[in-house]
Amino acid sequence: VQLHHGGLRTPEDLIGEPPVCPSGSEKHGARAMTLAEVIELRGNFIAAALRAQRAGYDGVEVHGAHGYLLTQFLSRKTNQRQDAYGGSLENRARLLFEIVDGIRAACGEDFLLGVRLSPERFGMELDEVKTISQRLIDEGRVDFLDISLWDVFKQPEGAVADAPSLLSHFTALDWKEVRLTVAGKIYGGREATAVLDAGVDFVTIGRSGILHHDFPVRVMEDPDFRPASRPVTADYLRREGLGEAFIDYLGSWEGFVEG
Repeated sequence: VQLHHGGLRTPEDLIGEPPVCPSGSEKHGARAMTLAEVIELRGNFIAAALRAQRAGYDGVEVHGAHGYLLTQFLSRKTNQRQDAYGGSLENRARLLFEIVDGIRAACGEDFLLGVRLSPERFGMELDEVKTISQRLIDEGRVDFLDISLWDVFKQPEGAVADAPSLLSHFTALDWKEVRLTVAGKIYGGREATAVLDAGVDFVTIGRSGILHHDFPVRVMEDPDFRPASRPVTADYLRREGLGEAFIDYLGSWEGFVEG
């Protein structure tokens, strides 16, 4: 189960009140969280992990990527707090590490625990994300890190033409016993194989898994398997097991659903 809080990206019409974020955002109509609310949020993440464990799940992934609330705390652009949860990188990362420590303590060593991070965009800085990643590895509380690259073959933003790939910045870390997974335009077997050959332990897929519920089986049977071309019909997605709410949501993705 993936655990996340939308922060300033939460639609007000969905929750019935202004969204919250680390420091407030006039642009997004979001207010700053009080210190008490930050502490409460930490407890809510831990409680959610415990509920997942009691429900029979093998583990959780804490979503610290894509500009959601934990990303907003990590980013110096969206976190202007003046307390223990703002300022230095150590302070901006404090909430994430307290959540990780709390889940591990509450759920035990046998419960799988991962963290998803964005290495750039959303106010994130590559060097800071690498520092956070290595600390998560070194402290030994997590089983895996999920680095959301958007494109597993791209170079870092602003890099020169022959610069190392963004992926290579993370495969070069000292991973010890922690596993690495990445996501970003892994559409077929060839991309998955290339990423695994680059030193990644397992791949994370999105669109290909939506289009083919049995995508891993298809790739193992045919390493050159390619997913269905988009757009697809709503009936196609229903046959793949998608519910109506998800199909409606995918309709907002340009070029994904016909009509």
